[in-house]
Amino acid sequence: MSAHVTFRQADDRDRDLLVGIFDGLARWMVRRGIDQWKPGDKTAEHFRARIADGEVWLASAGGRVFGAYELWWDDEQAWGPQPPVAGYVHRLMTDRESAPAGAGRTLLAHAEGRIRAGGRGVARLDSVSRNPRLRTYYEAAGYTAVGEEPGKTAADGTRYGVILREKPLV
Repeated sequence: MSAHVTFRQADDRDRDLLVGIFDGLARWMVRRGIDQWKPGDKTAEHFRARIADGEVWLASAGGRVFGAYELWWDDEQAWGPQPPVAGYVHRLMTDRESAPAGAGRTLLAHAEGRIRAGGRGVARLDSVSRNPRLRTYYEAAGYTAVGEEPGKTAADGTRYGVILREKPLV
């Protein structure tokens, strides 16, 4: 990535910005026939809760925010009870209009660094089973499929399958 990227932790003032990034990416997915995120699925209240409960990070280049991700320290819904050895990356998002090339990998690298700094040696994430492009993307980034959760529950109560992936951070 050629542009200088800076990261900062989101706070409550960033909730609408995060909703905008999510909805923009969701609209991009819908236009391309990718059955995953839908505009309006994540509200300012969702991001308020994630900011209060964990870590939400924003990435900027040239003074403009182009991406974000959530970092959780546990994820029992998808992974069940686990020892505290991993960090869990959620909602890796980029603004498809303004993100520099390689933005997703830059966000992942930052998340992996935060996980290591938290004293944990494994990065975990889950990706929806019905999105083969994500499978290819995460495999190329070093994430190995280690299981499947066929009945993860969305905020609206619907159920969907996810592939559980992890990457040792050595």
